[in-house]
Amino acid sequence: LTMSDRIAVMSAGEIRQIGGPRDIYDHPAERFVADFIGDTNFLNAEVISTSGQTAQVRLGSGKTITARTPEGIDVEGKVTLAVRPEHASVGAPDQGLLAGLLGEIVYFGTDTHYHVQLEDGTSFVVRQQNQPGASSEYRSGDRVGVQFAPDVGQVLKD
Repeated sequence: LTMSDRIAVMSAGEIRQIGGPRDIYDHPAERFVADFIGDTNFLNAEVISTSGQTAQVRLGSGKTITARTPEGIDVEGKVTLAVRPEHASVGAPDQGLLAGLLGEIVYFGTDTHYHVQLEDGTSFVVRQQNQPGASSEYRSGDRVGVQFAPDVGQVLKD
């Protein structure tokens, strides 16, 4: 074992989650952990059904995806779904899981951040890695879709 094999995230003297670095980053159990470890988008969703460590959840757009659930927690009803900005992409509005209006576009050299105002008013940031010679086909004010793989969404226990 090395020092970084297991991490404990604490708040006010209380352990909130223990796990490997990748597990804590990709599958935070609660909002504090998701927010503390990197940038995160939070979406309102509703649990339709559960099976083991996954749940079928309906997004605000009405589309349903499979998302991971925290270990040892029964989730039901309205929940918060965490999606990391780098796990999402911007595309045509009719092809996304979510749709909205593209606001600020911030170029950082290694990547570009697309700030999308979703139809329900939620802010969602997409972080896409820049490729040499490529330029964005989207402009501020464009209607866009936001897509992400179903297994990257994490239902939070709070």
